Amino acid sequence: MSLLCNTGDWFTLGQGNAFRKIELYNMEWPATINLEHMSVHAAPFGGPIAIVKDPKLFIKLDGGTSTRPIIRVFNCVGKLISSINWDCGNLVTLGWSDAEELIGVQDDGTIFIHDMFGNFVHKFSVGKDVTDVAAAKIFTSASGTGVAVLTSGFKIYVLNNIKDPKSRPLSELLNLSSSLTCWEMVCRERTTSCLLAVGNEITLVRHGDNTFSNHTLAVKHDYQSISLLAVSFDQEHVAALTNTGTVWMGSWDLKHKYGEFVTGRPERANQLVWCVDGGAGGPDAQAVIVSYTNLILIIGTAGESSVYTYDAPMTLVPEMDCVRVLTGYCHELVQKVPPSTCKIFGINISEPASFLFEAHRKFQERSHQSDEYLCLIKSRLPAAVADCVDAAGHEFDPATQQSLIRAAYFGKSFVPGHSCEEYMAMCRTLKVLNVLRDRNVAIPITIRQFNHLQPVVILDRLVFRKYYGLSIDIAKYLKLQETRILEHWAFQKIAQDKNDDEVARKIAAKFSSADLREPMSFANVADKAQQLGKTRLAITLLELERKKTLQVPLLLKLGASEKALIAATQSGDIDLIYMALLEMKNTTALAKFHMTIRRYPLAQNLYKKYCQLNSLSTLKDIHSQEDDFLSQAELALREALLLGNLDASIPDVSGNYRRAGKPIEADLADETKKLLRHQKLLQDKYQQDFFGLPLHAMVRRLLQLGDQRYAEKLKGEFKMSDRRFWWLRVQTYAENYQWEELEKFAKAKKSVIGYEPFVEVCLGRMNVAEARKYLPRCSEENKLKWYLRAGCYADAATIAFVQKDIDSLLKIHDHCTNDPTLMTTVENMIGQLSSKK
Repeated sequence: MSLLCNTGDWFTLGQGNAFRKIELYNMEWPATINLEHMSVHAAPFGGPIAIVKDPKLFIKLDGGTSTRPIIRVFNCVGKLISSINWDCGNLVTLGWSDAEELIGVQDDGTIFIHDMFGNFVHKFSVGKDVTDVAAAKIFTSASGTGVAVLTSGFKIYVLNNIKDPKSRPLSELLNLSSSLTCWEMVCRERTTSCLLAVGNEITLVRHGDNTFSNHTLAVKHDYQSISLLAVSFDQEHVAALTNTGTVWMGSWDLKHKYGEFVTGRPERANQLVWCVDGGAGGPDAQAVIVSYTNLILIIGTAGESSVYTYDAPMTLVPEMDCVRVLTGYCHELVQKVPPSTCKIFGINISEPASFLFEAHRKFQERSHQSDEYLCLIKSRLPAAVADCVDAAGHEFDPATQQSLIRAAYFGKSFVPGHSCEEYMAMCRTLKVLNVLRDRNVAIPITIRQFNHLQPVVILDRLVFRKYYGLSIDIAKYLKLQETRILEHWAFQKIAQDKNDDEVARKIAAKFSSADLREPMSFANVADKAQQLGKTRLAITLLELERKKTLQVPLLLKLGASEKALIAATQSGDIDLIYMALLEMKNTTALAKFHMTIRRYPLAQNLYKKYCQLNSLSTLKDIHSQEDDFLSQAELALREALLLGNLDASIPDVSGNYRRAGKPIEADLADETKKLLRHQKLLQDKYQQDFFGLPLHAMVRRLLQLGDQRYAEKLKGEFKMSDRRFWWLRVQTYAENYQWEELEKFAKAKKSVIGYEPFVEVCLGRMNVAEARKYLPRCSEENKLKWYLRAGCYADAATIAFVQKDIDSLLKIHDHCTNDPTLMTTVENMIGQLSSKK
């Protein structure tokens, strides 16, 4: 089926290799710009264009015109963005980084970085030994944007990343001469290599490798030198143009030849670039473009060619899937026609997508042929829909996009259960692409470039161009975060506006009105204000920050210690409070610091806790200033216990307790003082350690030493209860096995604690005979229990019989299996008690 539509600018280079030329824009260069006298350096991915007078050309200057180069930066339709008056050294070359920063290389080895608006970013030197740069290349490496320089002594130095400028010689053993005609950089698998054309040979040198290989191009026509070298955007292919006009095409390592082409043109070419398809196509799907003064020659690897003439000089800009052509009046794009587009608009095509497109066209005409076309591809409709969707993405004309998308929508209606995700994603992408390609924005990227960069990078580039409203609209449309866009807008407001109050109001209003899932953070914006020296504005913005973990450190950095302390206490985060306290302590006069933290109880209490662990003297001063007698007493007591000088500190402790209205604690402190005095006397008397013992232990120790009189003295002086004192005496006699003394003590007075303790201590020392002396004097309710514990089962049986306790008799019966007589007696007792029931 033949369907001719949008194919007027198509041309073929071999079987199945269709290419096309698309006009992007009519240029709007200023009247003073003549590209014939200019050196043009365009950034890839539809980036800005830098133009400077070509220093190799002799140009007649008007009176008063400066001889210093002026670098002008334009967008893709020729609108001026900025100008840079180059007042440094001699400029060797210009180029663009992957972040769209302008890179300028001087002959003294200095590299300058500017943004697209002409603002200086930074500079650095290639190396101390590099002071005479003759040529330079700016290339894309595995780690970023690299720079390679060729000195007048034919030494090449390579710097793989301008963000980490560390240069090394290409090779220590490489010895070049003036016969070097051209050179190019190749980056493959994280390795940087260089192609050097010397005479009729090309030398491949790997960076840092002292081994290199020489290659002579196998071409049919003799040649003496190589005029131009070109490496493809994907670093896969290399092309060389000889001085006799032969183009050689092959792999990057020069081992595989794709083909050659004789241009038949004796004049020197201006540029040699690859036009690759950006996909997985092999060498046969690629092309090489050679530009001359007024024409471009497009050559396929199979040997076919096509020529386009121009009325003015042009510049070729290689891209990942096409080549852009810049002239004085238009901006065009040359690319291989995508396979999906060929399936629809190709000549003599009978693909399902082509039939679907025609079926939709007939449907719009209300023709019955629409159904006939659909019947032909009924089983292949899903593939046809997918091809129409894909082809729409590769089109630049909105009307063609719309026709293809409508055809896909028409076709998917006849596919049961068809997923619309790819269709909807393409609609969203096309809407964004059309906005980007609009001449007011002028970023003419293809869909492959869009998917390669990803929407986040596209948004960053729009933001850097200050298209804030458009960036926010696209972010919302693609459901991406707007945070970075709003932050960059705020950075610009801070940098440009002079009224800090108005800036803070606008930023706060903008951030609060943004429909975000999480509130905007003011921390980064405040940090930017601080970097620009606007401390007051930074503090004002930080007061609006909701995340205290971001707010407090920045407030401290800005010197707003008290505000930081307030924010930290409001958060309740102990770590933040301590951070604010310690920073405030180091930066504020001590008296003012103490007066400030008194207004914030939580902060003051935490500071006291810190002082308690690290500086007791500071804590004393705080308690003294606040007349906190209770805290003074407790602190003095703790310190005395820690240092072991309790006797010296007790008077102060007691006095502070009384001032604090704590009479009980004061009395205890006084009694402790008396106890310490007794401990000191006893320590001197017995040469034993009494210090630190409580009253109970002291009395016990005295009874063990036999000093009953002193023990009774302490009992009376400290009002120890009789029960406790009796218990201590009973335990002490038993521990010392003083059974006679224990018996005398039991007979001397009626026991205030009963006689069970006497039995208990005797049994604890396994002395049943002594325990028997006290068993009859035990109370009636406990007597049976103690007889059983003492093992006096006969007496226990008698008591149980008298108390009519059958359960206890049964227990006794279980324990007297070895005494038949007692067992019989107990059984009789159980029988008598049971019969009475």
